[in-house]
Amino acid sequence: MPVVNGLETEDLIKVVETVKENWDTGRTVWKASTSWKGGFQVETCSRDFTLLADEPEMLCGTNMAANPVEMVLQAYGACLTIGYAMNAAVRNINIEDISINLEGEIDLPGFLGLEPPESLSMDKLPGFKNITANVKIKSDADKETLEELHKHVLATSPVGVTLSRPVALHAELETV
Repeated sequence: MPVVNGLETEDLIKVVETVKENWDTGRTVWKASTSWKGGFQVETCSRDFTLLADEPEMLCGTNMAANPVEMVLQAYGACLTIGYAMNAAVRNINIEDISINLEGEIDLPGFLGLEPPESLSMDKLPGFKNITANVKIKSDADKETLEELHKHVLATSPVGVTLSRPVALHAELETV
């Protein structure tokens, strides 16, 4: 079985073919749970994996872990990296290295429930105003091939697409 970029390409192609043959297999549900650990520390779990979230000291946290908005940046970067590795593998493009630096701008007044002065031109809404990803790929492929790969990965990144459009959010409160 050919292995490209550490991935068995025949297995990847089988997944694609399985979904093509039965579109219902492409409907998936992903789950996560959180548990408050005191202060700003939160334990997050998905499947058998646990992460800790916290806030930096500048926001009165203990700086024990990345905060949720940093996790969003990490998730986007990880999703892009996986997309490059997978899509390059099925195109028989050998990747030597992928590194992505991400940054996003958030104005704190929205998160803190404050109305910023108009003179500061700050957004009143919490959340990222923009996210920038600087992608570096070292490969034996030519620049045109990598640019095509880049466009495809950006267009098919689940995390990127989720961040770029409104998503219906539903949250129910249960008091115990």
